[in-house]
Amino acid sequence: MAARGGVLRRLATFLAWTVGGLVLASVLAVLALRWVAPLSSAFMVNGYLQARLAHDASWHLDYRWTPYERISRNVKLAVIASEDQKFAFHPGFDFEAIDAAIKERERGKRLRGASTITQQVAKNLFLWPGPSFVRKGLEAYLTMLIELCWPKQRILEVYLNIAEFGPGIYGVGAAAPRFFHTDAAHLNRDESALLAAVLPNPHKLRIDHPSAYVYRRQQWIIEQMYALGGSAYIHDVDAGRR
Repeated sequence: MAARGGVLRRLATFLAWTVGGLVLASVLAVLALRWVAPLSSAFMVNGYLQARLAHDASWHLDYRWTPYERISRNVKLAVIASEDQKFAFHPGFDFEAIDAAIKERERGKRLRGASTITQQVAKNLFLWPGPSFVRKGLEAYLTMLIELCWPKQRILEVYLNIAEFGPGIYGVGAAAPRFFHTDAAHLNRDESALLAAVLPNPHKLRIDHPSAYVYRRQQWIIEQMYALGGSAYIHDVDAGRR
């Protein structure tokens, strides 16, 4: 019995050190990425692996980090209007949206997404696609860590650089020249809203060949951009007043 107890204590010590090491590594990684541009993301790696497994020779990674000050306010506002209108105010989670999604599911409707921009950054940067309780738990932990360590401006900057706008096309720095023959700093209102319109599913919703649904989403996003107060909203986020 004593030997068995010793084994269990050693196992518990090993697990404690392992968990502690993983927590410390995650904290250091998130802290570093507050200032350092990520070289890639978990979703970019996953996209590359999926393309290689499918022998898809047409897939090419296009990722160009673009600093926040060189990104148009139009596209900053468009993605907030489209993906997370309470971005400036919540602590990483939109509890009202989560509650509404759960109630819709209870009424038999399809479960809709309620992820904030911060949650999407946590998932896209560090984790993997697909539903999983383990992934959701890690996503929640990383979301809280990011909100603690990064200002809202940095969260938005990283999101705009790692969001996928088409197969292999990550970030507005790559999407702007690919689809509009301009750079991220000069995206206008309509172009920005069109980019944001495909974010729910950039593999099915196309920027280069927009469907009627994509055009409807674009118009809805433009309306929401005005409802949020236009560029004044982004000015307040930049100044840290939201």
